[in-house]
Amino acid sequence: MQFTRFLRNEAVTPEEMAAHASEATARRVAGRDVIVIQDTSELALGGRRARANGYGPVGKGGALRGLLLHAVVAVEAETGALLGLVDFKVWNRKGGKVKSRRTRTTAQKESQCWIDGAARAGEVLAQARSMTAVSDRGSDIYEHFARRPSHVDQIVRACQNRKIEPDEESEEEHSYLFPFIDSQAEQGRFSVKIPAAPGRKAREAEVAVRFSPVVLSKPLHGASADLPDSVALTLVDVRETAQPETGEAIHWRLLTTHAVSNVEEARRIVDLYRMRWIIEEFFRTLKTAGFDIEETDISDPRAMINFVAAATTAAVTVMQLVQARDGTTEQTLAQAFEPSDQPLLEALCAKLEGKTARQKNPHPKGSLAFAAWVIARLGGWTGYYGKPGPRVMREGLHDFQRIKYGSTLALQNV
Repeated sequence: MQFTRFLRNEAVTPEEMAAHASEATARRVAGRDVIVIQDTSELALGGRRARANGYGPVGKGGALRGLLLHAVVAVEAETGALLGLVDFKVWNRKGGKVKSRRTRTTAQKESQCWIDGAARAGEVLAQARSMTAVSDRGSDIYEHFARRPSHVDQIVRACQNRKIEPDEESEEEHSYLFPFIDSQAEQGRFSVKIPAAPGRKAREAEVAVRFSPVVLSKPLHGASADLPDSVALTLVDVRETAQPETGEAIHWRLLTTHAVSNVEEARRIVDLYRMRWIIEEFFRTLKTAGFDIEETDISDPRAMINFVAAATTAAVTVMQLVQARDGTTEQTLAQAFEPSDQPLLEALCAKLEGKTARQKNPHPKGSLAFAAWVIARLGGWTGYYGKPGPRVMREGLHDFQRIKYGSTLALQNV
């Protein structure tokens, strides 16, 4: 009942929750090389009933109703460890007819969230040593490149076969991005790990790489008048050399602000782009693997927006614990917990440890891995079988918060 009142409280807003989360992230990134990953996910909440409750259309065809979530997360470049939320937006799409895309400015489209996300990253993560924003094809927007903060580099998977400025040796008045890179000679090969996805198994793949500087021309339609006439970038093209047994061969055309002059630098761009998969795991944690937010039965869209915002902030801690469970991220307890939580975690560890080696916490005190072991045991993990996933960590974290609350209570005189 208290949580329901919280969600319906007029003073509670997703903007305030996002701002609070970003403050914590800002403290963690100082002096680090950071990858900023952003993406949008649809939250399908039902059909006719959801429509009657005021939820807008999601998915193709308009039969499903729900919300949209655009999340921006910060990740340490060296380890892939999730550092926290940079920003997020949750909105309820309005139904009805909309104007043609060509007659609307970017600010009038949902795609504005990509530009806002990069700008917000530039503000929140200003103390990072370096910053590279990585995003998928939905962010291939001319204005996204043209308005990027000067200290934020970009890697964007190209979607648009854009007009590009011809090089000095070309006799053509103009060229196009995709035919241009296809005409370039292969410049090297290397192997990359392709993560599993719906309809695709994880695999090791050999890819051929091509790269070249390119200058994008300003689009004729939809671009704001104050944008520059061109933007200089580098295009890195990677494509699988053999057809896989299942699924399609990968072919990534990556536009980046980083300079690329050799195969090793091209591979670095590919490796950074592959970290985009972390946000897919983040959305999976929010949905089927951890919080099941699409199964939540909240009829009021505004209250549901607040619930999604709260779950989004909580999902960061859950995913940090999943990442830290093997000790590979080398993060400290302070990345996800308050300093005052350490004595309680150590006391719980002493109670949860068993007699066998597998029932002992193998991680050093004060590490996030130590806390992950404790939280997993609270969530029902025995220590013997498999590795604890998002659902176990979520349940364990919930139990920890209850224990923490109980430890702060003092008996009153009666």
